[in-house]
Amino acid sequence: QVQLVESGGGLVQPGGSLRLSCVGSARTFSHYSVAWFRQAPGKERELVAAIRMAGRKFDYAGSVKGRFTISRDNAKNTVYLQMNSLKPEDTAVYYCNADSLVSAVVAGTSDYWGQGTQVTVSS
Repeated sequence: QVQLVESGGGLVQPGGSLRLSCVGSARTFSHYSVAWFRQAPGKERELVAAIRMAGRKFDYAGSVKGRFTISRDNAKNTVYLQMNSLKPEDTAVYYCNADSLVSAVVAGTSDYWGQGTQVTVSS
């Protein structure tokens, strides 16, 4: 099992940046693929980006390509989501999830989720 804790959310003006962190508790966290999802009020949860244990990246939300970067530091059991050029439509609760199967991660069917961190983009 793995416990996930997100941090780094907050209030930022349009055009600003934030870096979210997802820390995993398992000693074998490096063996998990990890994804970031987000859910805005009244909308379904959507996949933002995912990264395999080996560091191969998949950016799925077209609206974030070129602005968001997912990365990981396995020595720190941490996956990051660097968000630049933020827009009001990026406002959402951001969650990370993890699984040994990348298919479960990108489908959002993993059993392991963090509690979420709120990102608000507003002037």
